Amino acid sequence: MDLFRRRPHPAVLGLLFAAVVAAAGAGFANNHFTFLLTGAAVSTVFMQSYGLITGRAGVISLCQLSFAAIGAWVVGWANVAGVPGGFVVWLLLGGVAATAAGVLIGLPALRLRGVNLAVATFAFAMALDVVFTGIPYPGQGDYDFVRRPAGFTTDSAYFVFTVIVVALLFLGLRYLDRTRAGGALVEIRHSERAAAAHGISVARGKLTAFALSAFVAGVGGGLMAGQLGIVTAGNFAAFASVSFFAIALFVGSDNVEGAIAGGLMGALFPVLLDALGVPQDLAVLFFAVGAVQVLRLGGSQTDLLRARRRRRKVARMGSLPIPHANPKPIVPLRLRAPRDTADATPALEVRDLRVRFGSLTAVDGVSLVVPRGHVVGLVGPNGAGKSTLINTVTGFTADYSGQVLLNGRAVDGLAAHRRARLGLRRSFQQSRVPEQLTVGMFVQVAAGRSLSGEEVDEQLALFECPAADVPIAVVDVATRRLLEVAGLAAGRPPVLLLDEPAAGHSGAETELLQRRLAEIPERFDTAVLLVEHDIELVRSTCDSVVVVDFGEVIACGPPDEVLADPAVIAAYLGSATR
Repeated sequence: MDLFRRRPHPAVLGLLFAAVVAAAGAGFANNHFTFLLTGAAVSTVFMQSYGLITGRAGVISLCQLSFAAIGAWVVGWANVAGVPGGFVVWLLLGGVAATAAGVLIGLPALRLRGVNLAVATFAFAMALDVVFTGIPYPGQGDYDFVRRPAGFTTDSAYFVFTVIVVALLFLGLRYLDRTRAGGALVEIRHSERAAAAHGISVARGKLTAFALSAFVAGVGGGLMAGQLGIVTAGNFAAFASVSFFAIALFVGSDNVEGAIAGGLMGALFPVLLDALGVPQDLAVLFFAVGAVQVLRLGGSQTDLLRARRRRRKVARMGSLPIPHANPKPIVPLRLRAPRDTADATPALEVRDLRVRFGSLTAVDGVSLVVPRGHVVGLVGPNGAGKSTLINTVTGFTADYSGQVLLNGRAVDGLAAHRRARLGLRRSFQQSRVPEQLTVGMFVQVAAGRSLSGEEVDEQLALFECPAADVPIAVVDVATRRLLEVAGLAAGRPPVLLLDEPAAGHSGAETELLQRRLAEIPERFDTAVLLVEHDIELVRSTCDSVVVVDFGEVIACGPPDEVLADPAVIAAYLGSATR
């Protein structure tokens, strides 16, 4: 049995589960039990909202129930005002209103992270509590109950309607996860620097997550208004947002089974506490303990269960037969002889670049050219300033002097993601490939452009990477580094800066990388600046080499000449005087 054979996605299993529960719920005679299950379905919507903002994008938000309150208020207002279209239209209007609030909250919160962002969103929740406490919900004074959708007016029928909405949201999230936009959200959570290097605007991604999650929460608030008939500010208290956040963190609400489990916990746990005679205030404490467990174990319960199941399958099989992409045969190109860089048109030009950190000068007047169709090596001993140079050229170091030109255009002053969109792409020394994605989805995200399935398969085969549907979580570190180069090259950028791509490779993997690096200029019309400690790899693939030491260029020219330079040898042996 193949570990990676296509099986029903967890979303499909979740929808089947919801359908079975809905069918059973329609015949319940116990209205209280039906009410509880409807509450669980509504809570599942709230879990989906947290799954978007925190589970996918990694943004801490403690105000999701505030967005739900806005959605509920709009549904109540539409009911009292008699807005045409009925409950379904009102539900969508509530989601749109919550989306607007999500954008307004997201904009100032983009500069905040971690605890500061949590405090800011909680402050908004508290402020909205005060507002809605002073402004009664529409219909509250006259007991004007929200009219449920036609055909779903009874409690059991409304439960079915709620489950249908939950299922549609699961399908929407499933579609999002299969798009580059969904993959970008996951990469932002994993590494904001890697996302920016792939041309992803971190600010726009987070704002999108705020907007989408607010819409889902607003729909959930509207569903609660339909369930209760009339809602109050107490239904959306700020501390309830904290409780739901803790539940979402504990169960992993970005997973289908986690969202459903979180919904059941959110609705049934208070009932269980009442049955046991435990004060409701202690619920937050229980959920907080669960959140601490996530920090201690390094993942949510559903994430850990999925990883455990995967390990058990691998152990039963005794080995891990990872399928590789196998499209039409790839025509190999020969390793080419070094080209003359004298008359070549520059793709990347660095002029008199200087970077200082306080009294330390990390890069001191470096100038270099990466011509079109060439591979240029950037070498030097540890601490010579190579990575600082790469960071500065690609926009991750803002305070510098000098100029960086891409195809003759100055890119100084542009953010990292804007430089990446123009075609200045890079990799990192440490692997920044998110485990939550599949191999094919990562190639799509790293390429920064839409690729057909055939293009993805061809690229994976070229670099001898696993097939597109293989989870990155089961791929070894060396293959992930090859995958990163494959994804970046697939975007066909004008310039590609690779920071030690051969680190951790075996001899065979280094040989494959050697062939592909030499082929990148011809296959992808991409110039390469290669930072690498493997001198033989540099010698065999580069048209020219630039050597830096103590932040200065000490030699440049053809590989054989430069690497035989006594000054270069002395710098590597540590006997150079500075």
